[in-house]
Amino acid sequence: MGDRGPLAADDGDGAGSGPAVAADPPVIMSDEPGSFARGVLAERHPAIIRQVRAAFPYERRQHEALDALLDEITGGVVEPLGPEDHDREQWAEWGRGHFGRSWYDVPFLWAESYFYRRLLGAVGYFGPGAWQGVDPFAPFKRAELRGEAVEEELRALDALADAPADERATALLRASLWGNRADLGFRVSAGEPTAGAAAASDLVADDSASLWQLLPAGGSSTTAVVADNAGRELIPDLILVDHLLEHRHAERVVLHVKPYPYYVSDAMTADVVDCLRRLTEAPGEAGRIGGRLWRAMATGGLEVRTDPFFCAPLPYDEMPEDLRKQFADVTLTILKGDLNYRRLVGDRLWDATMPFPARTAHFPGAVAALRTLKSDVIVGLDQATSDTLERSGAAWRTSGTHALVQVRG
Repeated sequence: MGDRGPLAADDGDGAGSGPAVAADPPVIMSDEPGSFARGVLAERHPAIIRQVRAAFPYERRQHEALDALLDEITGGVVEPLGPEDHDREQWAEWGRGHFGRSWYDVPFLWAESYFYRRLLGAVGYFGPGAWQGVDPFAPFKRAELRGEAVEEELRALDALADAPADERATALLRASLWGNRADLGFRVSAGEPTAGAAAASDLVADDSASLWQLLPAGGSSTTAVVADNAGRELIPDLILVDHLLEHRHAERVVLHVKPYPYYVSDAMTADVVDCLRRLTEAPGEAGRIGGRLWRAMATGGLEVRTDPFFCAPLPYDEMPEDLRKQFADVTLTILKGDLNYRRLVGDRLWDATMPFPARTAHFPGAVAALRTLKSDVIVGLDQATSDTLERSGAAWRTSGTHALVQVRG
C-alpha cells in the first residue's frame, strides 16, 4: 500500500462517490538520499562488516563471504539464501518480490533484518564448522559491559538503596528507558535534580503513571519484558525487573530475548547471563540486586524465553499464535527499544499524532513501549509537542536525544 495516496475513495458502487477512507502511509524504504534509512544501509552496514571482520581471526572462507556480502549490499541486488541454508524456504516466503532488486528498493525493516541473517551466514554462525554458534558481536557487547561507564552506573545504585519506593521506581524506569543514558535515570532521586529534569524534558510522551497503575505494588501479576540491547542497556532492564519483583509489582517476570545474534547488540540468553554475572560481582547494592535476580532465575520468579519470531522481519500483528497467547496471558508486556517499537506500530511514515492505542489495538494484551528515538517512526504525540519538535529543525526522530513511554492498557 506504500504507493497509494493518503486518501482512497470507497468506490464500491463504481462511482467513486463513497466516503474517503484513510489509507496506511508508505512503508519506509531506503531509496531517498539523505534519509536515515539510506544512511543505515549505505554507511552503517558496511562499517559493521568491517568491524566484525577485524574482531575475529576468521579464515579465508569467511573473508571471501564477507567481501561478497559487502559488494552485494553496496552495488548489487538482493540474493536469496543458498540451498544449504536451513531457513531458505522461510526467508524465500518473507522476501517474495524482494530478491533481484537493489537493497535500497525493498522495505527498510526487511532489508535490515535480512542483512543480519546474511552476515551470520557469512561468518559461519549456523555451521557446520568451527565457527558455528560463535556470536560475531560478542567482543563489542563484552567490552561495553566491562567499561567504566557501567562501573559508574552500578556505583550510583548505592544512593538509591534507601530511597522511597516511588522515587526508586521512577529512577529505575528512566534508567531502563534511556539505556546508554542510564546514569541520568539512576540520579533522578540521588540529589541531582538537574540531570533528572533534563531526562524528563527530553520525553516526547510519558505514560509512566499508567504503567504503574497496571502494576500496583502487592499485586499478583506476571509481567513480560521484551528486551532490546545487551550490555549497558540490559543491565538497567534487569535492575528494573528486580524492582518489580522485590516490591511485588509482579510475582513473576518473563524476559524475552533473541534466539541468535541480531542487530549487533541485541540480547540473547548468553548476554543475560553475562549481565547477571556482572551484577553479582559488583559491590554494594548492585551485587545485592544481582544475587536476588540469580535466585529468582532458580526459583521461577524470573524466566528467560525466546522465539524465532523475534528475529523475523515482521510486525507484531503477524506474530504466531503461541507467542500471541503468551502475551495475552500476562498483565503487561513491556517492549524495549526502537526495533520493537517499529514492529509494534508498523514501520511506516505515520502522522506523529496518530493515537498510540489505535496503532497497537492488534496486540493481545496491555502493552508499554519504552523507547529512545532512533528511527523515523513515531505515533502518539499531542499536536503541540509534534509542532514544537518539527519547528526545532533538529533530527529528534533519529538522534537518540529523545525518548518516550507509551502505554495502552
